[in-house]
Amino acid sequence: MTTTTTTTTTTTTGRASARRMVGSGTRGGTGVVYDPLTGLTHRTGQPILTGRTALTHEGITSLPEVHPGELGDVMPVSVCWSPIVRCNLACPQCLDDKSVPELGRGERAEVAARIASSGVLGVDVSGGEPLLIRDLPTLLDVLVDGGCAVSVTTNGTHLPRRAEALARRVDAIRVSLDGPDPESHDRWRGEGSFAKAVSGIRAALAYGIPTQIQTVLMRSTAAGLPVLVELADRLGVHGVTVLQYLPFGEGAPLATAEQVPDEDARHLVAALGTAPVPVRLRNRADAAGFTVVRADGQVWRNAPDTTAIAALRPLTGPVSLAVTGRDGSA
Repeated sequence: MTTTTTTTTTTTTGRASARRMVGSGTRGGTGVVYDPLTGLTHRTGQPILTGRTALTHEGITSLPEVHPGELGDVMPVSVCWSPIVRCNLACPQCLDDKSVPELGRGERAEVAARIASSGVLGVDVSGGEPLLIRDLPTLLDVLVDGGCAVSVTTNGTHLPRRAEALARRVDAIRVSLDGPDPESHDRWRGEGSFAKAVSGIRAALAYGIPTQIQTVLMRSTAAGLPVLVELADRLGVHGVTVLQYLPFGEGAPLATAEQVPDEDARHLVAALGTAPVPVRLRNRADAAGFTVVRADGQVWRNAPDTTAIAALRPLTGPVSLAVTGRDGSA
């Protein structure tokens, strides 16, 4: 199956020529690189050594995209690690399940070490709100020292105070926005959250962290997508990822009302034309079989049709992350 990701090219040459870190390695006899900024996997065509590699944006995007499930390897290319369920916001569309218990600090450090030694090429640290974790820098150091390309997905409200420490440790920041202005964004995330998120984006960029905006596509917010892309350009971020709504966690009750059909989502992104920043659509097929390590230390995996996410087993070592096929089954 071929990925149906939609991407537009940027006209901002400075962003395109800058070098940034990716995770590189071999899966199923094929060389691949994992881009922590976009979460995409690219095929190099030749086996390459596992590790962290600096490439230009153009060098990354010139490589063909591939869904990790097509590589025929039992180990995932990347994982999402959500070590925390707590959050300073209460977004009704949140993918996380607040009923999942959090591990203690020592157990969390053990999970970081297991992920770092598993051979995955990339880790996106998410939540909950990961910037609430006091020992986050230590956890990130473990992942980077293990050779992983590391990103952090955040609501951005705590970025102004934590960007400096993150700049020495992460390869990319992904900030969630639900609209291009306070009225549309704060409706979902609370009063004042838009201003704080934008300040966080500016802080991350000021410290030289490759940064992108992520937005969950909903019927209520779809009309604001063109203006959000304009905001992304003014802020100087490196791209926008439009995420198809998945009926997981806290957001499951809203799915029927807010999900946008895949075909409509493709038309919305295509209608942007040649946008001033790269824009991609992560549709439901892209998320099929994706591996998540949640705050309880359990390995979870998206169902093949992305209508559910299920716990498989505790993360005790690399074998715990193994998958067997394109559908992401254990």
